[in-house]
Amino acid sequence: MGSEKNGNYQNDTKPVQVYGKIVLSLENSLLPSEKLIRSPSVADGLDQETESNLRIMGCELIQTAGILLKLPQIAMATGQVLFQRFYFCKSFVRYPMDVTAMACLYLASKIEEGPRRIRDVMNVFHHIRQVRCQKPITPLILDQQYITLKTQVIKAERRILKELGFCVHVKHPHKLIVCYLQVLTLEKNRAVIQMAWNYMNDSLRTDVFLRYSPETVACACIYLTCRKLKVPLPKNPAPWFTLFGTEEKDIIDISRRIMMLYKLPKINPDELENKVEQLRKSYEEERDKIRNTNVIVSENNTPNSNASQHKSPSPPPPKLKRDHDSRTKKERDSRPRKLRDYKIVNSDSEEECTTRSHNGNYWKKFYSYA
Repeated sequence: MGSEKNGNYQNDTKPVQVYGKIVLSLENSLLPSEKLIRSPSVADGLDQETESNLRIMGCELIQTAGILLKLPQIAMATGQVLFQRFYFCKSFVRYPMDVTAMACLYLASKIEEGPRRIRDVMNVFHHIRQVRCQKPITPLILDQQYITLKTQVIKAERRILKELGFCVHVKHPHKLIVCYLQVLTLEKNRAVIQMAWNYMNDSLRTDVFLRYSPETVACACIYLTCRKLKVPLPKNPAPWFTLFGTEEKDIIDISRRIMMLYKLPKINPDELENKVEQLRKSYEEERDKIRNTNVIVSENNTPNSNASQHKSPSPPPPKLKRDHDSRTKKERDSRPRKLRDYKIVNSDSEEECTTRSHNGNYWKKFYSYA
């Protein structure tokens, strides 16, 4: 009997229905190649080098602010990955980088269960900007500008959640590096572990987490570390990376992207902000022109717009005429008043009675004439 019940239960099970277009899984964190080739910022006229520098500067801001806020490294890594994902959906020209960086760090602190107040996040970013511009350190004043910035950060957080479809989970290769080194019997080498972690943290400034899986990134960090420290890795009976399901070409590509970070010149934040500001102004001017053109076209296409301008005024409504009385006013006033008879209908008892009244209009609503 028990086996029959289990069989019936298995036959009655229905396939899982998908109620939305967003799939929440760890496999959908990688972006397709067509999105990686042409980002929204490049479509808005921003060159690829400037976009890469803006991504690096935004990730550095998140990392520095996370250290000052005493957040765990996992929260800072999550904020940087969210930052990279968001700007493959939206443009640097249309959405300011610093506000988005604040929102990413604020959201990541809540995701990784180490929430910080939004006021603390804003204070830390304000302090970093003052240090970077070599200005005297002053506290953030609670004025209308502070309230406006706080509102922008809250709206930016909602926008990030909306654009990413609430898929804010991130799988980091921190633990994977330790597990892989244990398999390779290198877990006791502290220098290898530390340098592999450093390479992994630096790789967050690139887009490798949007191109490859965390397992591949972990293998690339181990590969770079062992080449730097001249630690041999097993090649027989098969290369070591095949044990973790990765390919050599992917490891080499990730290593090349990480090493390119160390060859870049020092970033000038003011120069980057000026470029973005010029593009933002031209974008806003073009947007205003399009809006004005659409308003003019809509006004011209409004039905009866020309007819209403040349249309003659409509005649006034006719006045209600009363019944003509041939008597003069003097004759009407001199006539003695008489009491008029009215038949009163009682709606409750349906009885009829007769009364006399000087004002028949008062009863007109309730009673009928005799």
